[in-house]
Amino acid sequence: MMAPIIPDCVWRVGATLGEGAVWHAASRCVVFVDIQGRRLYRYDPDTDVRRSWVAPGQIGFALPSVDGSWICGVPGGLYRFSFETGTFSRVLPVETDRPGNRLNDGYVDRTGALWFGSMDDAEREPSGQLYRVGGDGGLSVRDSGYVITNGPTASPDGRTLYHTDTLQRVIYAFDLGDDGSLERKRIFTSIEGSGYPDGMAVDEEGCLWVALFGGGRIERFSPDGRCIGRVDFPCSNITKLAFGGDDLQTVYATTARKGLTDEALQKEPLAGGLFAFRAPVRGLPSTDCAVDFSAAATGQP
Repeated sequence: MMAPIIPDCVWRVGATLGEGAVWHAASRCVVFVDIQGRRLYRYDPDTDVRRSWVAPGQIGFALPSVDGSWICGVPGGLYRFSFETGTFSRVLPVETDRPGNRLNDGYVDRTGALWFGSMDDAEREPSGQLYRVGGDGGLSVRDSGYVITNGPTASPDGRTLYHTDTLQRVIYAFDLGDDGSLERKRIFTSIEGSGYPDGMAVDEEGCLWVALFGGGRIERFSPDGRCIGRVDFPCSNITKLAFGGDDLQTVYATTARKGLTDEALQKEPLAGGLFAFRAPVRGLPSTDCAVDFSAAATGQP
């Protein structure tokens, strides 16, 4: 098991539903979102510069594109965002026929393909799906039947995709083909104790780090699905993590105030903040590949 780790709150941003932490090595910044607050954030740990932008809707994730822009998941589609201009424009419609859904959590794999999920915003109906956008800009459904999708990520060799059914408290593993095909869906692990599995990241040893919403912790799982470590937080809702820094051993984690009563918030004043801690192992680069949307069909906002 890991030695005790104490996370530090580096930005008391007070996000209602902080999510989508990603380390951008080129700018040496952490980018994350507040889904229900409809904001996109960028934090520079070297200069402590903090900025935010208003999104056109509940923004589930933001990931870098090869053209220097960022691709964001917003209800009804994928949007391109520019930090230089602060503007959003829709590049690919998604689930325009499912107005009760929103997009939630994304990941870019080693081929540059974008994986992301959708979910029922009311958190009741299994209307969520797992999507892939490949190099040709084509959108395809790869799995379905989820109330809340979460945490797509992949093993170090890129051959295993992990994906979460949050309400069922199950993390699935799939064999991932070079063409983006998914085969042999199986249960990687089920969460025991409090909390629901949310965002995830993989370290260089192939271990899966899982944020637990309502569980007040991040757990680390070996490649065979055993829990081999945990990091406890001073707040309940941990939503996403990313390995960052020059050595990829600084973990940044988002949290949320969502669902906490006034009494609970009095006990958890750091809820909704961005946290950081040093991990005992290096992570995998979260942006070593950047999705290319030059071939995607353009939609109107």
